[in-house]
Amino acid sequence: MYFYLINEFEFLVFSPFPDMTLDCRPDFVTVVWTEGRSQADLSLFRLGSCFPTSFSATQAVFRVDFNDCNFRRLVTGHHLMYSNDLTYGSSSGSQSLSFTHPVVCAFARPKDWYPMIYDPMFSTHGVGHLVFHIALMNDDFSGPAESTTFALGSFIPIMASVSQKTHQPLLLLLEECVAATTPELQPESPVYPIIANKGCLVDSRISGSKFEPRQKSSELQLSLQAFRFGLGQEVFIHCKLVAWDPNGLDLTKKACHYVKEHGWELLDNYAYSTLCDCCDSDCKSRKTRSIESGTHGVAQKAVLGPLTITDETS
Repeated sequence: MYFYLINEFEFLVFSPFPDMTLDCRPDFVTVVWTEGRSQADLSLFRLGSCFPTSFSATQAVFRVDFNDCNFRRLVTGHHLMYSNDLTYGSSSGSQSLSFTHPVVCAFARPKDWYPMIYDPMFSTHGVGHLVFHIALMNDDFSGPAESTTFALGSFIPIMASVSQKTHQPLLLLLEECVAATTPELQPESPVYPIIANKGCLVDSRISGSKFEPRQKSSELQLSLQAFRFGLGQEVFIHCKLVAWDPNGLDLTKKACHYVKEHGWELLDNYAYSTLCDCCDSDCKSRKTRSIESGTHGVAQKAVLGPLTITDETS
């Protein structure tokens, strides 16, 4: 259930459920749950990953930023939406039942907004913050895309990046990307694999898709050839972004694409393209190396879209 704000200057308080009020603001939300059952323990409420900001015998209150609590952010059509789940987990022996209610704030899409869907903040082992981005770009990657409609066979320029600020230098990788016709993946969702097997651009095996030469270690540019999957429908690209130690590349942390007549090539150092040999089988790192590399980066899932692929010949 979605509740739309008419524009950026109008703020409304909603009651999506009889016991809940929702006050959506541009950067934060206030959620108030009023409980009429005396046996309920309001300290057990959670908004995403967050505990109540305050609670009393009858109310649990959350006043949180959209950058916190694992809020999901999505641009779709003319709206910018933030979504999360309000959950109540009953304690053992309690007569109150556990439940989950959706919390969604939707705003009119800003006129200068382009599809850069997720912008989560991270703190990695207490050293600085990371901000991940993924966006549709124009043909030469010099700015945002002017359209989200692409002809079948044309190229869809995509750029993923991480801003490092005070953090140690990191290499941005795309570990996995699939296309789907839904903004959220379900187990039964049909998908089209784009990047799989820990960084292998598997779509390049059957198309002209390729990684572009890096301009910065913190950016990764992908020229994705428009495919038939979801033709004429809204398509969302679901990716797992990884910011990693530049010196920690291995079979599971890499960017590989297939070059006709040459085979698999490693984007960041052609001389080490043997790291890509596993792209046709199963890329698994040695167990000792995986443990050693485990603290050398962070990962974040992101969604790009919606975009539309059309067949201009039909």
